[in-house]
Amino acid sequence: MGQAAALERQMMDAVVARDFATLRDLYHPDYVYWSSDSDEEQKGADAGVAVAETFTTAFPDMTFEIVQSAEDGDRAIIEFVARGTHQAELEGIPATGRACEIKVCNICDIADGKIVREREYWDSATLLKQFGVMDG
Repeated sequence: MGQAAALERQMMDAVVARDFATLRDLYHPDYVYWSSDSDEEQKGADAGVAVAETFTTAFPDMTFEIVQSAEDGDRAIIEFVARGTHQAELEGIPATGRACEIKVCNICDIADGKIVREREYWDSATLLKQFGVMDG
């Protein structure tokens, strides 16, 4: 495993462990986060940590199961399954108490030994259906 894949896995481990200090240290000063659910870039380490805090608050028992990973130079890609119980408000949706599972693809670009850009792809409709707020 090269540096890019190692950093991406360290990031995922820090999120699951709720180790936000380590997470912040993994981010480059020019860090940018983008997710398919909002299509807006969020800039800076604080933005990345805020995303992690949002989801770990909503899903305090959240875990990640890595399905596969790949690395190409300074880019790492991980496909994983996120699981957890919706126990707190998430983006305006009150806690449902429902167990949820969603497939995610995460791509990280590395610069100067840090994560400089992160892109996450997932189907928010799948999550909304599991919450019971969207028919499916």
